[in-house]
Parts: sequence; structure tokens; C-alpha cells
Amino acid sequence: MELRELGSTGVMVPAIGTGVWRYNGGVEPLRRGVEAGAFLIDTAEAYGTEDVVGAAVKGIRDKVFIATKVSGDHLAYDDVIRAAEASLQRLGADQIDLYQIHWPSSRVPIGETMRAMETLADRKLIKFIGVSNFSLAEMRAAQAALKNYPIVANQVLYNLERRHIEADLLPYCQANHVTIIAFTPLASGRLARQTQYPSNPRGMKALATIATTLQKTMGQVALNWCTSHPNVIAIPKSNSAVRVVENCGASGWSLSQAQVKELDDAFAPDAEDD
Repeated sequence: MELRELGSTGVMVPAIGTGVWRYNGGVEPLRRGVEAGAFLIDTAEAYGTEDVVGAAVKGIRDKVFIATKVSGDHLAYDDVIRAAEASLQRLGADQIDLYQIHWPSSRVPIGETMRAMETLADRKLIKFIGVSNFSLAEMRAAQAALKNYPIVANQVLYNLERRHIEADLLPYCQANHVTIIAFTPLASGRLARQTQYPSNPRGMKALATIATTLQKTMGQVALNWCTSHPNVIAIPKSNSAVRVVENCGASGWSLSQAQVKELDDAFAPDAEDD
């Protein structure tokens, strides 16, 4: 498994982690993922999966990087503190490696929320601060509100079909050493399999052809495309241990520049109209 630096922290995380949104696979797939190198597991209080993550990392906590999120409905100062303490209890942990604001709120000043995040970091209840679903302007405002800690990651939707972050957020994060954590990197599974009526026939044909050429699965190629971009890691989800291990096989090799360009062109927003 290829490792990447989280922000500019000096801490290395896997290029492919495991997400647990809408997850019901139990402990085994998460354990198999860790064994295969996907030792970053991303959850959230809103997912209702922190307890299964806690069960999966029991006895191997020192080998796992746990990322979780405070709900966008709990961003007042006291609510953030209480949410983190509750997450720690469900996870059976004494520290969260990466604590993220799940989505921004227009109801609570960002300064109040970030003050709570810094309190958690000062108390060693969390190690690093991140955000999720933040635009470039929202991320800049969040960083400006922090006095003593950086934002090390922004978790956002990113895959071959959804590439809006390439306009401004991705270049900014790459220039400023902020890790992009790509959620739904397989477009809810659409990029991992052939379908009878694909929404983008040209793109899916290119993906399948490259997969055949490289003797990889389509999902592995789609994930490798994500992580071919500097500062990007991906957190696919699967309830199957076999598929989790397959996802890990998206790391340790690289698409050629020509193959990346072919996929870029085939999945360009107007590609299906060519």
C-alpha cells in the first residue's frame, strides 16, 4: 500500500482507506482492510457506525488511523465537545486521529466551532483537525479561525464522474498541503462494474479497456485515477471483505500519464455529447 503524508503533519496514511457510510459489513471487512494496508478507517457520528469501528480496532488500535466527524448540527462550542466525547466512547478510544466537521453550518459562527476543535486538540482528545464538504471559501474561513492548529484535510466528493473540485479546491489544497479525502470514489459502485445502460458509454468503455490492458478491475483503475492526483487519498466502502481487499489492490502501481489523460478526456463533463 502506498503511503501519503497527511497535510504537512509528517504522519503517513494509506492512499486507500476504508469508509463506513451506509456500512453493515461488520468487523471482518474492516479488519481485512487493515491487514491489506487500508489502516485509515473513516466514520462519523451521523453514520451510526462508530461502534463497529471500535469493535474492529479493538486490540489493534495502535495500528489504525481513525477519522470521524462531528455532525453539522452539533457545531456550537459545548456541542462539539460533547460530540467528541461521545464518539470516543463509542470508538472505545482515548484519542481521535482526525476529527472533521462533517458539513458547514450557517447557524453557528465558524470561530466558535474552531475554538472547540482547538480545545479538543489541547486536551489531546483529537490529534488533527479536518473539515468535510467545505468549499474553498469555507475552508479558508475555517483555517483563519484557528489560532494554533492547521486544517490538514478536507473530505469531499471526488471521482471520475464528479470532478468539480478540480476548478479551485483541489489546486488550493495541493498548493497548501491539505489532503483531499475522496469519498464515494467509485460513484456508489457505478465505476466498478459494466452496466447495460451506462450514463457515459465513452467513459465506461475507456475504463474497461484500461482495466483489461492492466489486468486490473475497473474499480481498481477508478481508484488509482483518484490517487494519481497529488494530495488525494480515497476511502471506498464495501460490506464485502473480498471487495475491500480488491480496493486495496488499487494501490502499489500507477496509471501512465497517457491513461490518466484518456480517462480525463473520456469522463470530461461534455464527453457523453461528443
